[in-house]
Amino acid sequence: MKIAITGKGGVGKTTFAATLARLYADEGRSVLAADVDPDANLGLALGMREEDLAEIIPITKMRKLVEERTGADEFNKIFRINPKVDDIPDKYARNCNGVKLLLLGTVDTAGSGCVCPEHVMLKRIISHLMLRSSDVVIMDMEAGLEHLGRGTTSGMDQFVVVIEPGARSVQTYRNVKRLAEGLGVKQVGVVANKIRDERDEEFVRSMIPQEDLLGMIHYNTDIMDADRQGVSPYDLAPAAVEEIRAIKHLMESRSARS
Repeated sequence: MKIAITGKGGVGKTTFAATLARLYADEGRSVLAADVDPDANLGLALGMREEDLAEIIPITKMRKLVEERTGADEFNKIFRINPKVDDIPDKYARNCNGVKLLLLGTVDTAGSGCVCPEHVMLKRIISHLMLRSSDVVIMDMEAGLEHLGRGTTSGMDQFVVVIEPGARSVQTYRNVKRLAEGLGVKQVGVVANKIRDERDEEFVRSMIPQEDLLGMIHYNTDIMDADRQGVSPYDLAPAAVEEIRAIKHLMESRSARS
């Protein structure tokens, strides 16, 4: 399975991504979780200690590695667009509770119109991850799909947008779906998080097409407690884990049919 998870900040996509990764790992699967969010905290949600996570440098911030692989430096502005990246996941991923965490970071190219060496490295690594047939790959993305392209999405099994019951969150889903369709992706699944009551459920069902809705995760104070204690929600929020397990089964069923 190759899964890209996106959504606007604060909706709980990292909690969903980490729990999904832990579920696959507990099945004995080889799982690689890639953090491509500028607010990188997937490691904490997996159960990594904050001090250990602080020691990890995102790949896009490893200037020496980027220069070595692309050939670009302060004197040479011409660089390779197909740098070697196949060794990077195994070399730089850290193991946490059975999940290999790869901290990719992101590149701020908004409005610049340029393609920098770091951006080329990032896209190449993501494309490579889609080819790792033996791994379950889960990517915790930012709200846009700027780092993806047609070559990358051809290997993707699932696009999942995590939303909360609100108009702005629904708008993010619509934007992601539009971007995904531009990349040739036909199906974008939605997970609704922080559902408080029947009114929230009705709102989500009224705004999200049934064929896109993968499931709902109800508001759960255990997740907040896990965050305060620096513990993975997987280890402290069993009700949420079971809801995500049901979503996982539906994702697998839809993937098998497509």
